Amino acid sequence: MIDAAGRLFTQRGWAGTTIDEIARTAEVGVQTVYFTFGNKRALLKEVLDTAVAGDADPVATLDRPWARELLAEPDPATQLRLQAAGACGILERAAPVLEVVRGAAAAEPELAELWQTNLRQRHAVQLHFAQALEAKTPGGLRDGHDAASAADIALTLLGPETYALLVTDRHWTPERWQRWAADSLARQLLP
Repeated sequence: MIDAAGRLFTQRGWAGTTIDEIARTAEVGVQTVYFTFGNKRALLKEVLDTAVAGDADPVATLDRPWARELLAEPDPATQLRLQAAGACGILERAAPVLEVVRGAAAAEPELAELWQTNLRQRHAVQLHFAQALEAKTPGGLRDGHDAASAADIALTLLGPETYALLVTDRHWTPERWQRWAADSLARQLLP
């Protein structure tokens, strides 16, 4: 059901996707979808969570192996490369779903709340990474940045909006975006 919903949401958008179509595509009854997820918003949230994580395991981003490796990395420049690689992996899966949520947020208060929650979660992860980066950078970050402003920069550079603009709209490869993102983070944050 999650796969079917993800395909339909990203192809048709929020308004263009119905529970009936999701059930038909997933080859289950409509009541099965409602019983499992409750409503369309909850199903979209599950699609988003699965896309971000890459699986259905209830493991927080900061507890994922790639994030633990990034946090344990002693070299600040390598940490930023790992950060861009982790973001790229997530965005390859999740950017289309995030665009559905962002696009519908203006008209749907429930999805506006989901978008804001996702934004807060992404910022919290970036702040955790920025605090680790700041601790690894003798003499401090570039131009007097602290962990809070470094998290803001990472949220912008590694966000789905930037990824979609360059990869989807401008046809960069994900690998090119990843290299650019790592380089941009280093130029903005490292002395």
